[in-house]
Amino acid sequence: MKKKSKRLSFREALREFAPLKKAFVDNRKGLAVGFLCLFIVDGIQLYLPFIIRDAVDALTRRAATAHDLLTYGMVIVALAGIAGAIRYIWRTLLLGHARIVERGLRARLYGHIQTLSASFFQDMPTGDLMARSTNDINSIRMATGIGLVSLMDGVLMAGAAMCIMIYIHPLLTLIAMAPAPFVILLSRVYSRRMAAGYEATQRSFADVTERVREAFAGIRVVKAYGREEWTRDRVREKSQDYVRVNLSLAKNLGMFYPLMSIFTNTGLAVVVGLGGRLAILDQISIGDFVAFTVYLNLLTWPMMAMGWVTNLVQRGGASMRRINGILNTMPEITSRVEDVGGLVLDGGISIRNLDFVHPGSRTLVLENLNLEIPKGSTTAIVGPVGCGKSTLLHTLVRLIDPPEGAVFFDGKDVHDISLNQLRRSLGFVTQISTVFSDSVESNVVFGRPGITREQVMEALAAASFDQDVLEMEKGLDTLVGERGITLSGGQRQRLCLARALLEDPPILVLDDALSMVDTRTEETIVNRLLNHRKGRTTIVVTHRMSTLKRVDNIFVLDKGRLVESGVHQDLIDHKGLYAALYRRQQLSNGL
Repeated sequence: MKKKSKRLSFREALREFAPLKKAFVDNRKGLAVGFLCLFIVDGIQLYLPFIIRDAVDALTRRAATAHDLLTYGMVIVALAGIAGAIRYIWRTLLLGHARIVERGLRARLYGHIQTLSASFFQDMPTGDLMARSTNDINSIRMATGIGLVSLMDGVLMAGAAMCIMIYIHPLLTLIAMAPAPFVILLSRVYSRRMAAGYEATQRSFADVTERVREAFAGIRVVKAYGREEWTRDRVREKSQDYVRVNLSLAKNLGMFYPLMSIFTNTGLAVVVGLGGRLAILDQISIGDFVAFTVYLNLLTWPMMAMGWVTNLVQRGGASMRRINGILNTMPEITSRVEDVGGLVLDGGISIRNLDFVHPGSRTLVLENLNLEIPKGSTTAIVGPVGCGKSTLLHTLVRLIDPPEGAVFFDGKDVHDISLNQLRRSLGFVTQISTVFSDSVESNVVFGRPGITREQVMEALAAASFDQDVLEMEKGLDTLVGERGITLSGGQRQRLCLARALLEDPPILVLDDALSMVDTRTEETIVNRLLNHRKGRTTIVVTHRMSTLKRVDNIFVLDKGRLVESGVHQDLIDHKGLYAALYRRQQLSNGL
């Protein structure tokens, strides 16, 4: 069961927007001009009732001429035209500012997410991240755009209208404002309910997004097993939850606005009854009475708007709190030294007394591990499933953080090497082939500048994928589809291998990276690879014995411990775990 979030008050919601302060400071000139234009438009709106008052009084006294009425009409039209032109300016500047905030926040959020450690993505569903990056940021845009404008506009209009109403008739103003305390109380009660409702809808939207993403990502498995109805029911379940929380919010909104309208119109009814009597008794002019009702109507909008603004701010505050939750998450793995430019590592690796336990577990995944991988050597790491091979490789590239004094490159603790320098020196191909919905060339280049097509083809040739590409209709420009769906599993692996080989890194780590390639093709790739990488460090995890015969050294792991090491034939003669794995592989090949 999910923990219920604390409801945000209006003040707490405003505090959540603190990280956006820089965007407001940077755009202060545009905001100043925009608000100045907004205030001018408000001033014109506040002045128009005076013109109406003068026209009505002139008509009441029968002193108005056709020329006077035409003049009044022309002034109103002219002011409306000026207000329309200035309104265009403030809408462009102030609502455009909200788009600038949206762009900056989305870029900042995505940039920060890129710095977070792998463990963050294990705990955070992709659908939730997508919801925060889209729906939540849209709510923040609304709050910092039309919400901010309505807040400033409402405060100014309410204050000015009340001052003018007091000037016209203080007692009538006091009576007209009698429903105001009820409106304020109603706003506070319903704003709290709606704040909780908005947070619930944001969470529910994230759940729906994640469930739909899973359904689409696994559509081929779903169809293969004929589980379309089951998947549809799972999506429908989350959709119904989303509808339920939205209907609950809609009920609060549906009650809020009618009640607000009743209270505000009650004041208008009192003014018509009492103000009309005052006009009949000549205690105020008919023009003042008409102007008073116009100002009361102008005051109705700010009173209604305050509730709407409260909703926008609290909804944006709830979204901002969700985004702040990510922005305040610090990466577990960071550089404690500065990057030293283009320097790369030589390739000597030492593992000394390495113990590792995954967070939340008590079982040692790696225990007292000691390895020496000389510079320029080709090393294989083998062992049964779950023996810690992938965990070991992840500590080398610091996708998971090893303890201090356990992993060394060129005699230097891995923590004393900047992440940029470490990863600039490493080519890492994982078991999962990550291919992007782009061209073959773009997948190999991977955004690195200054890469020529000749270099791309050389990398593809080293991965034995060049002929496949040449046979494609558009060659390097061929689009591979979402997650490389147009390619076979072996082709995706070779494409990822080419990506790692493009800049010929000093250290190449292959985590069972050719498992989907047939034995003959793997043998061809390994032969090319080892010839191509003479003098550079290569580490491979593989179960293919044809590859293991070519390496300089083999480390055999079992339950996180190093149990054997040596070259292929010596380990076969030793008749230990490696020899048993070799016999099992031979039996599998025979079958």
